[in-house]
Parts: sequence; structure tokens; C-alpha cells
Amino acid sequence: MDEILVVAEKPSVARDIARVLGASARGEGRLTGGGYVVTWAIGHLVALKEPEELDERYRRWRAEDLPILPERMQLKVLPKTRAQFSVVKKLMNSREIRSIICATDSGREGELIFRYIYEMAGCQKPVDRLWISSMTDEAIRAGFAALRPASRYDALYQSARCRSEADWLVGMNASRAFTLRYGALLSVGRVQTPTLAMLVSRRREIDRFVPQPYWTVQADFGDYQGVWFDPSREDGKRIPSEAAARAIADKVRGKPARVTGVKAEEKRELAPQLYDLTTLQREASSQLGFSAERTLKTAQSLYEKRKLITYPRTDSRYITHDDLETLTALLESGRLAQGFVTREGIPGHPRPELAVNDAKVAGHTAILPTMQLDAGKLEGLDDDERKVMTRIVRRMWEAVGDDHVHIVTEVKARLSDDTDREFSSRSDETVSAGWKAVETGHGPEPEDEETANPAGGRNVIPSNLMEGGVIRPVGKVTVEEGETRPPKPFTEATLLAAMEHASRCVEDKNLKAALDDDESHSGGIGTPATRADTIEKLVRSKLVERKGRQLHATTEGERLTDVVEPRLKDVLLTARMEQALSDVEHGKRGPSEVMDMFHREALRIPADATANLKADAVTRTANTDAQEWGDCPRCGQPVRKTGRMWQCSTNKTEKTKDGKWATTAGCGWKMFARIAGKTITDQTARRLLAGQSVTLKGFTSKSGKKFDAAIRIDKERGTAFDFDR
Repeated sequence: MDEILVVAEKPSVARDIARVLGASARGEGRLTGGGYVVTWAIGHLVALKEPEELDERYRRWRAEDLPILPERMQLKVLPKTRAQFSVVKKLMNSREIRSIICATDSGREGELIFRYIYEMAGCQKPVDRLWISSMTDEAIRAGFAALRPASRYDALYQSARCRSEADWLVGMNASRAFTLRYGALLSVGRVQTPTLAMLVSRRREIDRFVPQPYWTVQADFGDYQGVWFDPSREDGKRIPSEAAARAIADKVRGKPARVTGVKAEEKRELAPQLYDLTTLQREASSQLGFSAERTLKTAQSLYEKRKLITYPRTDSRYITHDDLETLTALLESGRLAQGFVTREGIPGHPRPELAVNDAKVAGHTAILPTMQLDAGKLEGLDDDERKVMTRIVRRMWEAVGDDHVHIVTEVKARLSDDTDREFSSRSDETVSAGWKAVETGHGPEPEDEETANPAGGRNVIPSNLMEGGVIRPVGKVTVEEGETRPPKPFTEATLLAAMEHASRCVEDKNLKAALDDDESHSGGIGTPATRADTIEKLVRSKLVERKGRQLHATTEGERLTDVVEPRLKDVLLTARMEQALSDVEHGKRGPSEVMDMFHREALRIPADATANLKADAVTRTANTDAQEWGDCPRCGQPVRKTGRMWQCSTNKTEKTKDGKWATTAGCGWKMFARIAGKTITDQTARRLLAGQSVTLKGFTSKSGKKFDAAIRIDKERGTAFDFDR
């Protein structure tokens, strides 16, 4: 029997493909029929071997073994999915199978999943590629009618493999090097560490910020409001003292003013582009409060399970000319209007051509609804799916809508006896809501403190004001107190934007230009599909914590960035790496050349870790800690803080065969920062190590009951409750 093997990325996708192909007979890890055998991976079945799997001596973390630079990266079958791999391998090498179709997700990661399996199975049979942008039956049939040679995607695979091996080389060597140098387990990553560094930098900007009071003077000109300002100063509206502000108010009250300038300008805001994954995640975060991971999971369900959107893991915000007919049909049908957009919000003359740009599409197009969607389908969706689906449909309408037209008017007025200072007024009036009407049906009112009327409502400047004209005497004058504000903490939306546009932090003009190239799609750190996972890894590893919608670096996160060599947390290095990987994908550089670059980077890491043991770092992680925390209650040697515990500076730890850390030298005394559900602060730790007993509230017993108690240092157990107090 001569059959074709189809390898999907997961069972649910395999079932959809099998149904379309008429492969309905069930077997072990497969579906057969119609001349096809459909099987599946379960995500990654094969991965890169860990260092200890390459050589037993790497099981112990030792500085003398670094850097670890295998001549050739080796693959392994993942234990949890070994059974399914055996099924796929047997099928690939079966005499009954004449050829193979790669039907994993049409993207970088899907390509890597299949190629690793194909290599590990030792298969040599010809392979075609199924490349589809949606999971509808029509798209699957069209994809099988237009299969492409797998060799067409060799560059995509080489880029994916280089990325995987680069993360292994840089992340593994850096984590081991800095962990060994600083005596605390540190997780260093090619993408996650620069991302963490951005969060740490923002936290410290906020911590260092000292608010400064200021005052403003606002005058009532009858028809509109004006704010006093000094044009010679950059922050001329802010007056540093209340006395000075009130002196100005007294001076201007009841005085006539003369218009010194009127400027009215019509402004147009172009329709936004369609969603790529990162933009969808950003807006779902800011508008819905979704994490990036939650948005990705929801979008994946809408694509794979519901078949209502196109492939979500895209970094393009445009479609090609080939997709124009589909977009036009989506707009003309009318079924994507009612239930999604108000009648007033629908563009009168949609312009689908605005969404077309072939040069800016690499791989997959922007996210669009499929032809299977209508308002009735919303009833069958869960709450998250419904909200994300609505956002995608509305963005489709916005992207083809008219410009948002508004007139911004700025007026300057000066008192007749004042030649240096003026009053400034600004109004913003919508002429045509355009694409902004999609969301609200009438277009949003501008949120601009400069156009706000202090008396309530919005500033509306009379249209008959002319330069040189006299305004009636100033009426009510108010003095308002304000305070300078620190930088805002990152939210998931703003962090995703910072990761996507990391090229803004690069000063090298040539590199910046390359990163900003629309066809390279490499202006950021990480990829649209991995940025959410990077953030989640930082949260899971306790380096970052969520507070509402905000993301904050933890103390542990700060310590890690302090000890890591500056290059490894610099966006510039990661940006160069991303550009190199993008060059492989687009055939501009060979994979061996790029991997040589990553080997050189890994080669530097041990020396970088040693060189970074400068006076300030050493002080922070050892000697000063000893002076700061006190003496070990067991042996009298200095205590230091490492990660989430305080311990004797004589302690040495090593990683055991089962992957756990064990104390191999020193007296062994340690005190954990978390005791009975209560976190011990640095201040409390200092008091305890000074010999004090400290009473704290909010401990939690094993049965879940809350209680208050005093604790003290115990030389055997670290701490002990002192119920006698």
C-alpha cells in the first residue's frame, strides 16, 4: 500500500485535517483513510540535550568546565512524549509510506518541531509543506491543493534552529557562570535578562524620583479658559511657589487681555493597521486587562478550535494583494457589522486597499476573521474568546475606515501691561470621527488635559477670535496645586511595546536602520510568539511580580541584573542577535556564520562573570552583606543574603544529580525569607540577627488559620516561634 503521511502539531489539528481528507479510521496515534495516514506531535517531541546528557561530568556545575561548547548540538526524545514519538518514527520509516507532508503550524516554531522529529527519526523520504493561514475546511483543502516543497522553508528552519541553539549556548553558560560566581541560583537568558533589565531600570527610576510641588494659574476669559505660562521656560506653566502663583493671580484678575496669536490646524489621524500578535496583546492588556499569555491562548483557540481567525502568531500588520478579495468579501457581507459595530460606526466607504502591502508581509499576514464568522457565532464562545474576537473584528473595520479629522486651535493672550508672560488656551474639535467611530459609534472625545475646561466640560475657543483683538477683562482666577509624577510602572501592554521596539534603545545608526527594516521584522527582542512566554518565565521565577495590571521587578530581579555582566542585559547585544537570526531566515547570512558569532559570545561569558566581580558587586553580594546582616548564630562567621534566604557565608552549594541544590560545605545555617506564609523583610532580618525577638502578625498555620507570634533566631532551625512572649 502506498500512502502519504501527514504530521500535524497536535491531536486536535490532526483530527481536523483527517476529517477533510476522509481519514476516519482510528489507530494507535494515527488516523487513516483516503490514501493518507494522519499523525501528530504533542508540541515538541524532540529537544536539545542538556549538558549533563552530553557528558556526565557536566552534572556538577564547575567553573573549570565553562564554557560548554558542543561541536554539534545533539537531540533527545522528550520522556513525557516518548510513546508518540515512537509512533511517528515508525510511520515515517514504514515501507507503506512513500512521502510525508509537514502540517505543523505554519511558522518558525512549527517548522522546528517537524524538522527535529524528522532528523531524530532518521527519515530520508521526500517532504512537502502544508502552509495555511486558517484552519477552516476551505483553507485546508486549498492548502493540500497547493503543497509546497519543504526545501522552500529551509531558511526558516535554519533560523529557528539557530535561535534554539543560541538560547542554549548563551542562557546555559551564563546561568552556570554567574550562579557559580555568586553562590546563588541565577537564571540568565538571551531575551529575558534584557527584558528584566528594563523593568529594573524603571523600578529604580521610580524609587529615585522625588516629587516636586508646583502651582498653575488659570484664568476665565468668559468664553474659554487660559493657563498662565512663561514662554522662556520649558515647563513654563508650572510655578515653583504658591506665593508666586498667587501674586500672578492678583496681578491679572480684572485686567483686559490682547490676543497675540491664533493658530487653527486641521489634523488627520490615519486609520490604524490590522493586528499582529503583539499589538493584539498590547490592546487586550490595556483595554481588557488580559495578560499576554491569556491573549495568546485565547487567539490560538479562536484559530485552531473555533476556526474564526487566521494564524495569530504573526508579526505582520498587513495583507497581500492575494488576500484583498477575502478582506473585501468580509466587509461586503454585512454579517461582520451587526453585533460587532454600531450602524453609525461602520465606515461609509470602506477602503480595503489600505491594509495591503506585499513588501511588509513575511510569512503570515495580519490577523483577520475568517469567512465562517458571523454575529451568531459569538453566542458559542466563552467570555475571553468573545472579547478578543470583537477586538479583531473592530480593528478590521478601523483599518479600512476614513481618517479621523479634527481641528486643533491654539490661542495666546497677553495682559496689556505684561510683555513677558502669556495665557495659553487649546481646544480640539472633531470634524469627522472617521475610523474612531467604530469603537463608540460617534468617535471618542479627546483626552487632553490642555483642552479641558477647569470649570467642567471641554474648552471651546470662539471661532471669531483674531490676533490683536481684545478679550474682556479676566474674571475668575484660580490657583491649582500639582505635583510632578514619577515614570509610570510598566504594564504588560507597555512592556510588550518596549520589547517590540527595542531598536529605539540602540544608538548605532546602521544597526538601528537594519532593525527597523519592515521586511526584516527584527526591531524587537524576542518574537511575537515568545514575548508572552518570556514575561511569564520572569513572573514564575519570582524575578518579576504582577500588581494589578502593573509589572514590577522584585528584589531578586534587581540582584540578578546587578551581578550579570552589562553586555548580557544590554538591548544592543540582543538586538544584534535578533538581526543575525533574521538574516538567516531571509537568506542574507548562512547559519554556520551566525552560530560562530554565538559561540564567540558564549566563549566570553566565563571571563565576563569573573571580570564583573568588581568592588561594588563584591561588596553588594558578600562583604557588605556580612557587615549588614550580622554574625552566623551557629559558627560566628558573617551572614549573607542569597536569593530568598539568609545564610552563613561559609556555606557552599552544589547541584545534585536529581537537579536539586545541596549544601556541601560550611556550617549549614540558613534562614528562609518565607515563614508560615509570612515574608520576612530585610529590616526584620536585621533585628533578628541582632538577637532581638520580633512579634509579627499574619502567620498561617498548616490548617490555614491565621495567627500572630514572636519569632527569634534559632541556630539549628534558622528561626523559631517564641510563644512565651
